[in-house]
Amino acid sequence: MEGFKALTFDRVGDVLRISIQHPSSPLNAVDDLLHGEFTRLFRELKREDEARAVLITGNDKAFSAGGDFAWFPTLDDAAKLEHLRRDAKQMIWDLLEVELPIVAAVNGPAIGLGASLALLCDTIFMSETATIADPHVRVGIVAGDGGAAIWPLVLGPARAKQFLLTGDSVSAQDAYRMGLVNEVVAPEDLEERAMAFAAKLAAGAPLAIRYTKQAVNKLLKDALNTAFDTSTALEIVTFQSDDHQEALAAIREKRKPVFRGR
Repeated sequence: MEGFKALTFDRVGDVLRISIQHPSSPLNAVDDLLHGEFTRLFRELKREDEARAVLITGNDKAFSAGGDFAWFPTLDDAAKLEHLRRDAKQMIWDLLEVELPIVAAVNGPAIGLGASLALLCDTIFMSETATIADPHVRVGIVAGDGGAAIWPLVLGPARAKQFLLTGDSVSAQDAYRMGLVNEVVAPEDLEERAMAFAAKLAAGAPLAIRYTKQAVNKLLKDALNTAFDTSTALEIVTFQSDDHQEALAAIREKRKPVFRGR
């Protein structure tokens, strides 16, 4: 794969290793560049015909630590927001349409869209020092990038709302206990353990693995059919709210936001 600036690619045997390496954000914050490259990535992975499994991880500090607060103010008109909505939907649906098994190695914070992408992978390994969260509400917007679908599917509605309505983070140990991730390992062992599992999948019967994944992903698609369009539409509404602007101002001014419900 060529032409990416925020994603790097290595082939380790039959495993395609993808690392999120934003050139100007050590925490891999999602901005226009990274959002666009995620959208392109999963579209192209649907046509990947050399690898037999995929591993996706982050740089040394983070998997992807949520939206770039400097980017949000630039999403200031209907055309930009509509482009964002369309890309977001294409990204998530393409992720579920990738036939190759995808292993996530969550090496650091996986926040917002980063959390959704990790949780929608097929198997999730998490560093014991990493955290996962969907804090959209803390900046006055709806969890509209898949979080409103995958968290309730895994945790059930009540427990999912505990985290989606507060934005509270989940430790690796709690994520494992609640079934959000498959395995928690020491940071120094994460890459080796996740790669070993990806190699195991790559050594399996390709058609059987791909078709089994497609069958299971029908459940995820049903959840997205129920929640995704509504949550994304409401996210666009809240992007234009006074509360969202107040949240961004509070971040800039290093103070607690005062939300007024408008």
